[in-house]
Amino acid sequence: MTDLQSTPRASLVSRLYTRFEGLVHELGKFGTIGAVTFVIDTGVFNLLYHLMPPIAAGTVSMTVAASAAFLGNRFWTWRHRARTDLRREYALYFLFNLCGWGIAMACLWVSHYGLGYTSQLADNIAKNGVGLVLGTTFRFLSYRHIVFRKQPEHEPAG
Repeated sequence: MTDLQSTPRASLVSRLYTRFEGLVHELGKFGTIGAVTFVIDTGVFNLLYHLMPPIAAGTVSMTVAASAAFLGNRFWTWRHRARTDLRREYALYFLFNLCGWGIAMACLWVSHYGLGYTSQLADNIAKNGVGLVLGTTFRFLSYRHIVFRKQPEHEPAG
C-alpha cells in the first residue's frame, strides 16, 4: 500500500477521532469506573450469595457499587462539566441506577425463576453479564444526557 492510499484513511480516522474525542474520553473514564465498580459489585454479590436470596444480594451489591460509581463519575468522568445542585445530581443518578438495577434484576429473575437456571454461575451470567451490558448502556446515556448534562456553549442574546 502506498502513502497516497493510506493518507485518506488516516485522515478520516483523525477527523473522526477529533470529532468524537470528548465522547471517547468519557467512555474510557466511564469504563474504568465501571470496571472498578464491577469488581466491587461482583465481590459483594458473591460474598452475600449464600447469606441471603440472590435478589437481595444483588440489591445490596449494586447499592454499594453505585455509591462508588457516583463519586468516580461525578469527580472524574464528567468533572469538566458544569456542576448543578449536588442533590439533583445524586437523586437523578440513583433514579437511573435504580432503572439499571431493575434491568439487571429482571435478567436475573428471568434466568433464575423464569427459566430455572439456579446455579451460582447462571445467576452471575444473568446479572453480571446480560444485565450488566443492558443496564450499563442505559446508565451511560442517562448520566451523559441528563444527570451530568453539558451546558450550552453560549446563551443566546436576549
